[in-house]
Amino acid sequence: MVPLGWLGGVVGLILSSAISLYASTLVAKLHEYGGKRHIRYRDLAGFIYGQTAYSLVWALQYANLFLINTGFVILGGQALKAFYVLFRDDHQMKLPHFIALAGFACVLFAIAIPHLSALRVWLGFSTFFSLVYVCIAIALSLKDGLAAPPRDYSIPGTKSSKIWATIGVAANLVFAYNTGMLPEIQATVREPVVNNMIKALNFQFTVGVVPMHAVTYIGYWAYGSSASSYLLNNVSGPIWLKGMANIAAFLQSIIALHIFASPTYEFLDTKYGVRGSTLACKNLAFRVIVRGGYIAITAFLSALLPFLGDFMSLTGAISTFPLTFILPNHMYIVARRKKLSLLQKSWHWLNICFFSCIAVAALVAALKLITLDSKTYHVFADL
Repeated sequence: MVPLGWLGGVVGLILSSAISLYASTLVAKLHEYGGKRHIRYRDLAGFIYGQTAYSLVWALQYANLFLINTGFVILGGQALKAFYVLFRDDHQMKLPHFIALAGFACVLFAIAIPHLSALRVWLGFSTFFSLVYVCIAIALSLKDGLAAPPRDYSIPGTKSSKIWATIGVAANLVFAYNTGMLPEIQATVREPVVNNMIKALNFQFTVGVVPMHAVTYIGYWAYGSSASSYLLNNVSGPIWLKGMANIAAFLQSIIALHIFASPTYEFLDTKYGVRGSTLACKNLAFRVIVRGGYIAITAFLSALLPFLGDFMSLTGAISTFPLTFILPNHMYIVARRKKLSLLQKSWHWLNICFFSCIAVAALVAALKLITLDSKTYHVFADL
């Protein structure tokens, strides 16, 4: 909202919701194509285009997941730091220290939860933690907004920086709604798979986005252009309540990271032939070394360049735009070419060209923003 203002922010969030729903629906309709189910995005791309596309989508997916995990480690570190500052603001502990602690907590969780199916009960906790954060953030922002003097809602920066920031935010909006692993999620949906997935998407992009929209609008209304990317840095109120929200955000980031890291863990387990009891010494040692190493690299890069918004822009440009908007439209043309009218084909080609241009612009903007932030803040910055 800060780089876009009221009009751009509200329109951007609503429009990105609608576009994401449309593109996700295209992918969902291709789940059962060519007489078989495609339970991985790369399998679907490989079936339609061939081995080269399979490899390319595989690379894009894992790059997307890695950058998502980087964002969650940064979020966990920010939440942990905000909690620490509530009780001891002595500047002895910096953000990189908290990112390292968040990474360590993620390693312990990854070792304890061997596979995605073991995460079932934790998904309930994940929902609970999300609701705790959202409810407290909304309540405290409302309180501050009602008591605050008039706020400044002008878009900060020079004319040039505003343009780059706007392009970067377009990638952020895409990143917020999409994961690039819809077929993997759809593989767990019960029959009829396509109809049930479309129902789930309709629910998610209508009722499901309400909390995110609400906390975004209310936070911007309460603090204007001074609103932090991590909203709890702005709110005032009882320490115990802010502490609860920060801990909820920290714990949610650990669970969410494990969800998006699971495809990588599954790939590594399959590649190295991990079988048998999850408590066997060999398998336990494998999780400690391999998963611990993966998260250690993620945490190191998170601490090195802790610019969460810029990483979101980069993720959206590199992988989310292609996986979410460009490929679905083209795959749908290829798969349904005999059933689509000329007008329908033209519509999908228009989407492909438009989002390709946006992806290139967003990539340039993200790299420029990271470069600017790197000059403003030294590596391992305490943001």
